[in-house]
Amino acid sequence: MAGIIPSGNTRLFVVVGDPIAQVRSPDVITRLLADRNEDAVVVPMHVASPDLSGVFHALRAVSNIGGILVTVPHKQEAFGLCATTSDRATFVEAVNVVRRTADGWHGDNTDGVGYLDGMEKEGFAVAGRRCLLVGCGGAGSAIALEIMRRGAEILAIHDIDIERRDAIIERLDGLYPGRVVAADANPAGYDLVANATPLGMRPNDPLPIDVSKLEAWQFVACVVTKPEVPPLIQEARRRGCRTMTGAGMFDAQALVLVDFLSMRPPEREVRLKSG
Repeated sequence: MAGIIPSGNTRLFVVVGDPIAQVRSPDVITRLLADRNEDAVVVPMHVASPDLSGVFHALRAVSNIGGILVTVPHKQEAFGLCATTSDRATFVEAVNVVRRTADGWHGDNTDGVGYLDGMEKEGFAVAGRRCLLVGCGGAGSAIALEIMRRGAEILAIHDIDIERRDAIIERLDGLYPGRVVAADANPAGYDLVANATPLGMRPNDPLPIDVSKLEAWQFVACVVTKPEVPPLIQEARRRGCRTMTGAGMFDAQALVLVDFLSMRPPEREVRLKSG
């Protein structure tokens, strides 16, 4: 971030997560803000789950903090700490970015947009395709919604948390009847194999799918940003698959994040939460 010197006028944005070393926001988002002549910086904060609510309330008291970027494992809990949320965040009950408003924190979820835009930049579109999604937490739920919004023929969802999996399938079935189903970790037969779990961030993590069943015609995508090429993507490339990494997802949504942090949302996007 050469040339960016914080002053008393600098607006602060923070990114909260546990772990936090993998995040690209401090560098990428700060540079994009600088490109817009914004006097602002993004700062990482390592926050454990029991402390998230207290941190949100404390940051609200700091007047020059304009917003918060939210990463694993906090996206669903952060939703409950928002006063208002966008329609897509409301549907998936998770946020990955919030900004200050007069009413309190306003949250959105751009993960689905970033994931699908990133794949399209690699030449793959989901319209009319059969898709397998592994993981339906905060990011995965948003990705599931966006996959269906962009016209997938079938979305099969696998998650070790059966209750969570069935809940998102039920909600999506209300919008896309008969096109969202439960699945296992076998990727055979799917045009898209999409990982939305953090598996691959740590050296001893298991692979999220049975990679022995992958074939070269399939497209494989992953949310993991560090390592730069996650183990799943390494295995997929060995088998000739086209791929997208977590970095591709983040780069695709970076401008969306900056727009959200800098601007007031359209009125139709805002839902005042009760209670």
